Amino acid sequence: MEITGKIIVALPEQSGVSKAGNTWKKKEYVLETQETYPKKVHFDLFGDKADKYPLSVGQTVRLSFDIESREYNGRWFTSIRGWQAEPVDDAMAAAPAAAPAYPSAAPGGAAVPPPPAVQPSDPTEDLPF
Repeated sequence: MEITGKIIVALPEQSGVSKAGNTWKKKEYVLETQETYPKKVHFDLFGDKADKYPLSVGQTVRLSFDIESREYNGRWFTSIRGWQAEPVDDAMAAAPAAAPAYPSAAPGGAAVPPPPAVQPSDPTEDLPF
């Protein structure tokens, strides 16, 4: 899954040692979407992803993530685990580029003219057929 938004909170890094003796680290963030009704999304980057994608408050990113739920003592918990975070230009995030109505060039590089305008044969008739 993928979501785009601005980092509004960067929580302190957490680290430790697992029962198996392996070290681990996790960085948590809160991202706010840039929609009509913005949503706040809490996510984490775990292990080597925490160092691979250093994020800062105010940065706009496109986050690829997985959602996982697990049970503990009869209660269910859901987490959003990021696996890729790409910086996004703020101008592109605010207004996505619209595709042109007609392509300006054919695959071979030749220019494609716009479709001809329909001219009614009788000026009093406005039907195109």
